[in-house]
Amino acid sequence: MLFSSRAVSWLVVFLGNPGLRYEGTRHNAGFMAADALSRKKQVPINRARFQALTATCDFGGQTALLMKPQTYMNLSGEAVGQAARFYKIPADHILVLSDEVSLPIGSLRIRKKGSAGGHNGLKNIISVLGTEEFPRIRIGVGSPTHPDYEMVDWVLSVFRDQDAVDMAQTASLAADAVECYITRGPEEAMNRYNRTGKPQ
Repeated sequence: MLFSSRAVSWLVVFLGNPGLRYEGTRHNAGFMAADALSRKKQVPINRARFQALTATCDFGGQTALLMKPQTYMNLSGEAVGQAARFYKIPADHILVLSDEVSLPIGSLRIRKKGSAGGHNGLKNIISVLGTEEFPRIRIGVGSPTHPDYEMVDWVLSVFRDQDAVDMAQTASLAADAVECYITRGPEEAMNRYNRTGKPQ
């Protein structure tokens, strides 16, 4: 299958770290949302392209390239920049999903733009694109439960027990939010999916 540079009007970028070592960790909340969307749309995200695993997906007549960068988190912008240049996608059509430690598990925060907020993946994307004005869906993964817990250890820890159940539900909601954002616009997506707390 050949890629057409005119076929894609959106990039949907799911942030995480590749490899079995990182599966199910808090830092891979974006990848979890990708997997949820892949199941919902029955579109496997498995084509190697732009230093990412990719798939094309239709959302109400608009075609998006779904991306799971394989560069590791702090170099996510490399994959995003390559795809954005190839398809000539403006920043406001690059939707990025990432984990957010300042939000409890079950929370989603959709914004049309914003700072990196200390997130290395977002920081690198901002650096590569040269702008903060791209939309993002932040997925709450909770904050460390003990003051001596190092943040790097926390984000690389695996969801367990009820947290794992809640996270699976939240990843599914994030997948729905992607489709809503593209087909119905940011305002409706924010009104419908911005939430703080566990899924009902």
